[in-house]
Amino acid sequence: MCGRTACSLGADNLRRACAYRDRRGRQRQPEWIRAERYRPSYNKGPQSSGPVLLSRRHLQQDADSSERVLMDMRWGLIPSWFKNDDPSKMQFNTSNCRSDTMLKKSSYKGALLKGKRCVVLADGFYEWQQQSGGKQPYFIYFPQTKDATVEEEEEGDEKWRGWRPLTMAGIFDCWEPPSGGETLYTYTIITVDASKDVSFIHHRQVRVGKGAASILDGDEAIRKWLDFAEVPTQEAVKLIQPAENIVFHPVSTIVNSIRNDTPECLAAIELGGKKEVKATPSSKVMLGWLKSSQESSPQKKENEVPRWTSQFIHSPSPKKTSAGILQQWLGKEGEPAAKKRKA
Repeated sequence: MCGRTACSLGADNLRRACAYRDRRGRQRQPEWIRAERYRPSYNKGPQSSGPVLLSRRHLQQDADSSERVLMDMRWGLIPSWFKNDDPSKMQFNTSNCRSDTMLKKSSYKGALLKGKRCVVLADGFYEWQQQSGGKQPYFIYFPQTKDATVEEEEEGDEKWRGWRPLTMAGIFDCWEPPSGGETLYTYTIITVDASKDVSFIHHRQVRVGKGAASILDGDEAIRKWLDFAEVPTQEAVKLIQPAENIVFHPVSTIVNSIRNDTPECLAAIELGGKKEVKATPSSKVMLGWLKSSQESSPQKKENEVPRWTSQFIHSPSPKKTSAGILQQWLGKEGEPAAKKRKA
């Protein structure tokens, strides 16, 4: 399952990182809806809010269904039919939705058949592996280019050269309190069997409900998932497959507590000594653009987003596989299987 994420990009940079081409081939950036509600974080858990992409047609019936908007939603889907005035009274954990049962369970089926598909955005997500000394957290994300940077832009040039956000398939719904009040938008992250590269950390087994987030790799997959008017549900669900294009590294156990919301949550460590990985030229470049991103983003205030105080991420070579990188970090084989957890 996917129970913890990070999304540290400011609102403006996140919008730039989600640039896309619409049906006419025009380069676009999604418009923020209620951007003032978005808060970057290095350690997001269920019941918190997070950024998602969705088709504008969900909010405006005459809009082009290929047009995208960004919106901050609560993590943990509350179905529209829920009758209690208090959403926290929902008896089931709906932060994740298993792909093999999402068209069977009433919590998700109605929303999915109505085309309420979204893309959940994050720097990456955390998973824990059970080891003899306790649970070891890992951070999982898209491979990043070593020349990623935030450059001084020329007029009209808004090409994003920074962190590539992880794009996870999700379902959302709109819930209105029975006694009246503001509509609550909520989402769930779809999970699939873990890919072979990360299955050693966390794999789904029959009746256990374990799995990894379903990742949409590339703009074409994102387009098909979001454009519910052009791509029917039965076609869209074919996109839900284990992802291979991901990398990961071990991180400190400080991420275990949701109260810890600092850059150290993401920093790569050496498993033997629990020390941060020494900075490489590529990680220094990455750290540089992250610092620039934070300092230049109008959405990030001093009291909301901590500055980077530690070296960040051992940047893998694009030619290495995730399994190979993991082997390098672990330095050994035969780690124990993940402990069973409830979905």
